[in-house]
Amino acid sequence: MQITSPERLVQFKNLLQQELFPVLESAVGPLSKEGRLLAAIVSMQPLARFVKERRSYTGRPPSDRVRLATAFFAKTIFRIATVPDLIGRLLTDIQLLRLCGFERADQVPSTATFSRAFAEFAAAELPTQVHAALVRETQQVRMIEHIARDSTAIEARQRLPEDKPKAKATAKPPAHSAYKTKNGWHRRGPRRKKGPHPRAKALERGLRLERQQHMTLQEMLADLPQHCALGAKKNSQGHPQYWRGFKLHWDVADGGRIPISCILTSASVHDSQVAIPLMQMSAQRVRWQCELMDSAYDAALIRAQSKKLDHAALIQPNPSHPRSMRENAFSEEDKQRFKKRTIVEQLNARLKDEFGGRMIYVRGAAKVMAHLMFGVVAITVDQLLRLSG
Repeated sequence: MQITSPERLVQFKNLLQQELFPVLESAVGPLSKEGRLLAAIVSMQPLARFVKERRSYTGRPPSDRVRLATAFFAKTIFRIATVPDLIGRLLTDIQLLRLCGFERADQVPSTATFSRAFAEFAAAELPTQVHAALVRETQQVRMIEHIARDSTAIEARQRLPEDKPKAKATAKPPAHSAYKTKNGWHRRGPRRKKGPHPRAKALERGLRLERQQHMTLQEMLADLPQHCALGAKKNSQGHPQYWRGFKLHWDVADGGRIPISCILTSASVHDSQVAIPLMQMSAQRVRWQCELMDSAYDAALIRAQSKKLDHAALIQPNPSHPRSMRENAFSEEDKQRFKKRTIVEQLNARLKDEFGGRMIYVRGAAKVMAHLMFGVVAITVDQLLRLSG
């Protein structure tokens, strides 16, 4: 079903409540809030449009990928932590079994089949495609007033690249701690630490912003690191917060708190490095007037790119940049508008508390992104249904 305007979105919700839900409840019993959301997702965006069915001319027929994709949406919506837990729930919950498209319990695949299917969905970016289609079909026709941009910490259970065991040296290196002169032995002073210059990270951020001025969206996304890393940022109380894993950067539209675009990077990537790719990605999907960003995005190149796209940029001045504090100080009207940036903070909490953002048991950026995007799609549909009244 194609949803191309707010009026048709209201019609779709009425169709759910008056026709689809009663039919489902007559077949499987009263639906919970989570069951209604799952039914709304598969009705609003038929997954057969995005899933490529596998053909097998010999051996056992392949499992239905549409059913498996629906089951992964159910895993997110019902807050099921792992695939074995999902299989156990499907075998005991007849209503969930039917909602996922299975007729009998013996049709539920094994854990290995679910894992292979999830790897395929991650490689094909299935939930990302579903989310992009949702946004285009529901938000492209309206002019969004504000886009709020921010990132959130995503903790992962995997090793850092430097945590891998190193091969032992075959020969003992020579000792350089002391040297002999005519007056005797002297101990060497401390050597300069190896590694990049202390300001290398700041220089790299500036170089990446400059490169992004002449790159396509795909080139910018390929240039962003996506390996597991250590991250640090200040929380709302001003205290440093450390974690191991990734960062999810996203744009959220006001007038319904609808997620527009999402990008996953390493936890060590600064927020400012993802502002321009997010602008380009969101510009391909929706139209908006003003962008709301905190002080981490206070950079001249980001402001210039926003102006180039005919957007007003309301960026909180960075206190460490006195010139920016003077030139970009907020007026009273700007302060009131900037308060709308809290919509992205609210979705950060919903993703982690309600849709699996804290329960990540997969490894690798592609699989972590797929896990998160199943939750983002669920949030998007839930917010769209709330928006329609």
